[in-house]
Amino acid sequence: MATWGERLAGVRGVLLDISGVLYDSGEGGGKPIAGSVEAVARLQRSGLKLRFCTNESQKSRKHLVAELRRLGFDISEGQVTSPPPAACLILKKRGLRPHLLVHDEVRSEFAQIDTSNPNCVVIADAGDSFSYQNMNKAFQVLMGLENPVLISLGKGRYYKVTSGLMLDVGGYMKALEYACGVEAEVVGKPSPEFFQSALQEMGVEAHQAVMIGDDIMFDVGGAQRCGMRALQVRTGKFRPSDEHHPEVKADGYVDNLLEAVDLLLQHVDK
Repeated sequence: MATWGERLAGVRGVLLDISGVLYDSGEGGGKPIAGSVEAVARLQRSGLKLRFCTNESQKSRKHLVAELRRLGFDISEGQVTSPPPAACLILKKRGLRPHLLVHDEVRSEFAQIDTSNPNCVVIADAGDSFSYQNMNKAFQVLMGLENPVLISLGKGRYYKVTSGLMLDVGGYMKALEYACGVEAEVVGKPSPEFFQSALQEMGVEAHQAVMIGDDIMFDVGGAQRCGMRALQVRTGKFRPSDEHHPEVKADGYVDNLLEAVDLLLQHVDK
């Protein structure tokens, strides 16, 4: 296996997942993962380009950043790439009027979007709003369209909060795909367009960037398919079996974000 110096050579930009890497969300705003506040502060001072790339769709960017800042993280709203703003650009560009199956906390992101007479459905991590009634309404909207469009903000299977694992949007997205005979358009990881938008914001090429995440398929696999390197942390949703995944192998596995940053800053310019 290549040395860490070889694996991290030429890195100029860092993409960080948030949930499961910086903190575990939950009651009272969640809890930082040990060492992650210090790790982010060191990256911010390092001279490396830094962007936070998240599939968070239960909170607006403003709410998310405020929550993280309360926990001690040095982060600004302008550094965060998340699905709701990206979805709004798509909706405006294509003249789409969504029926929203989203969490109440994120509805503010769609305040400037026309939602009358819907001609598509946008689904996100709606939490407790994933009732039969709400899912059936989204199903009815899609079935009533001649050319149904389903846009999903991410397609994660599950994520970790302080109280344990939580079902994510992917299972509900798959239910609508199956019932309606449509294929969802995914806005968020592992979509190549989503990663590319984050790279463009940083001003670096894919081969100059490394993604650090806890999801072997969507963080690591998605980034690698775009030409980036990717490290997996053993926090958040990480499972020991991830290190023996049949399809995706990270460029390195680290115990947490702090270890990843230690390695980066030791080797990135070597």
